[in-house]
Amino acid sequence: MSGAVTGFKMEHFNALDPRKQELLEARIGGRAHLGGSNPSTPTSTQPPTSMSGSVSQPMLLDRQDSNLSTGSSDREESTSPDKSQQRAPTDRKRKRKSGSLGSQNDEGGGGAAPKMSRATETKKINDYLKQQQQQQQANSPLRHTGAKSPSPQTLLSHMTGHSGGLGDPLVGLMPPPRGVPVTHRSTQSDITFRQVEEMESRASMDMEAKNTRIDNLQCTNEELSRQLQTQSKLLEQKQLQINKCIEVVKKLQIEKSNIEKKEARQKCMQNRLRLGQFVTQRVGATFQENWQDGYAFQEITKRQEELQANREEIDRQRKLLMKRKPSESGSNSRKRATNSNQGQVGGNLPNGLGGDHDHRDLTIQEYYESEEILKLRQTALKKEDTDLQQEMEKLERERNLHIRELKRIHNEDQSRFNNHPVLNDRYLLLMLLGKGGFSEVHKAFDLKEQRYVACKVHQLNKDWKDDKKANYIKHAIREYNIQKKLNHPRIVKLYDVFEIDANSFCTVLEYCDGHDLDFYLKQHKTIPEREARSVIMQVVSALKYLNEIKPPIIHYDLKPGNILLTDGNILGEVKITDFGLSKVMDEDSYHPDYGMDLTSQGAGTYWYLPPECFIVGKTPPKISSKVDVWSVGVIFYQCLYGKKPFGHNQSQATILEENTILKATDVQFPPKPVVSNEAKQFIRCCLAYRKEDRNDVLTLSSNPYLSPPLPKSGRQSANSQQQAAAAASAVAQAAAAQQQAGYQQPFTTGLLGLGNIHSSTSS
Repeated sequence: MSGAVTGFKMEHFNALDPRKQELLEARIGGRAHLGGSNPSTPTSTQPPTSMSGSVSQPMLLDRQDSNLSTGSSDREESTSPDKSQQRAPTDRKRKRKSGSLGSQNDEGGGGAAPKMSRATETKKINDYLKQQQQQQQANSPLRHTGAKSPSPQTLLSHMTGHSGGLGDPLVGLMPPPRGVPVTHRSTQSDITFRQVEEMESRASMDMEAKNTRIDNLQCTNEELSRQLQTQSKLLEQKQLQINKCIEVVKKLQIEKSNIEKKEARQKCMQNRLRLGQFVTQRVGATFQENWQDGYAFQEITKRQEELQANREEIDRQRKLLMKRKPSESGSNSRKRATNSNQGQVGGNLPNGLGGDHDHRDLTIQEYYESEEILKLRQTALKKEDTDLQQEMEKLERERNLHIRELKRIHNEDQSRFNNHPVLNDRYLLLMLLGKGGFSEVHKAFDLKEQRYVACKVHQLNKDWKDDKKANYIKHAIREYNIQKKLNHPRIVKLYDVFEIDANSFCTVLEYCDGHDLDFYLKQHKTIPEREARSVIMQVVSALKYLNEIKPPIIHYDLKPGNILLTDGNILGEVKITDFGLSKVMDEDSYHPDYGMDLTSQGAGTYWYLPPECFIVGKTPPKISSKVDVWSVGVIFYQCLYGKKPFGHNQSQATILEENTILKATDVQFPPKPVVSNEAKQFIRCCLAYRKEDRNDVLTLSSNPYLSPPLPKSGRQSANSQQQAAAAASAVAQAAAAQQQAGYQQPFTTGLLGLGNIHSSTSS
């Protein structure tokens, strides 16, 4: 067994480099002849072997270290060419015999030199050294460059001509070259050629997939670019179509507006003769425009005069009939008949009973017939007079509309925006709605949002000073900043504000197709309680919203002129507008207990402001949301009774001079029209003189008069609560009376105290 191993080792030994072979030969020879064949060679102990005769691994590693030093010293000595030629590697054929282990040891021992194979070519040592240096230069750069040195397995594979595997016996015997770090096998990875091919194929497949992905993305990008170009072209076409549609809509709106203007002027021309017109008359050195009624009023006036004449005639005939009234006795009737014949007193009595030729006495039957005829004629005249009054009121309403339309047309003709301009490249002005002191309100069409809006054009006077212009613009911007944040169905929305030129700017508001409440009251005088309650409910709802937002807002200029009717009818929705005098109750200026300072004293409409706004002193008066509550009470009173509760038919200057509102301590209700007690109580609650006694907006919104009707169960509970409150107030009054009388009772809380009070009052 050991001979076979020795032969296997020698086979690899013969293939080594001659110089290395010499070192290994000394090593192996020393192992074989442990007894010491050469006296010059130092003896060494034989390493322990296993059952198979192989040398253990630790001993081999120690010998490798010792041989490394020996080899390094031997390199310095010169080697003769004969010796190297004599020890050239040869191929040896091993004969295996079926002998015992001892015979094998005898055959392989003795340290005899093995036989050389003739087929093996001998090489010089210089050839091996040159080849080794070339491979080291090609594979391993200089050490100071930082490259790794070749592993011992690589050197062995170059020296032996084959890769050292696990079965190679020289792998563990050969020491690593000097300067090469020893690498353990566990730190290396075994990669086969097949794995390398798989990795290369996988890398090529990944590269192909990436190239394919890139090609797909490029194709997708090109497709998206084509789609983008197509969509861009479609978008341009759609934009052109939209522009064409906008142009068509613009032309249609202008055409419609021109038609409406033409119809309005034709209607005014027709109504001028029927309802009246302004006639310019000369008064002294000046000319004035006076109103002259049309033929419709003249006809009604003529008919009223005829009715008045007929009424007077009926009164005259009744007086004559009373003179001819027969008495109960016949003598008196005969005397009255003779007197009538003598005096020839008669008249055109009905049925020919009176006259110059009819002097006979009237019987009782004839008298009553004539009296009944006169009564019927008088009743018919009253009915006709009532119809004429209604017709006159209707004509007066038409005349008011006609006068308003005439003024509107005149102002529209004088306006510089009467040629349908487009403001801010968006708002097409159609027609003038009204004109104020420094502003014009036009009906416009929003070309972008496709909706009707109201454009309020603020025109500043060129003669104003810069500070006055700045103050006006400041109030307008303040109104815009307040109103643009509001979003409630009972408040007119503010959409936009922009500058037109150096002296004018425009605010865009929500369009309401109808008149305001002030014009409606001028037309109809009064409003039934149910409809007026509906208006007040909507106004209070808007005020509640203004007081619930942060920061709260006081409208301060609430009046019928700032309440718009969306449909022009009182039965529809209403919206409040005009926040030019509004007050923002922020934390810096408003205190919950005292209110805020009134900095704009003297502004507003005096009929609708509370008494605290007219207090004059060193410090400005304090106001709160109770200002709007007073305005609600005045508006409700005016809707029910057709007049203002304080200062009716007075100018603002007169109200300010006579302190009319400061004297308005109590409100009086006329007997007609009939109004419910709940409505009167609601008005009293709003028009409380002292602001401490007046409800605020949030309390007013929960008033039972504005709340929905309760069911029967709710009414009973409400009645019980009212009774309990009345009982509690009575108990409190009794307790106060007893305290005033000097009774001293111990103070107790809860039900016991209430029982003591009841017992004391009953005794």
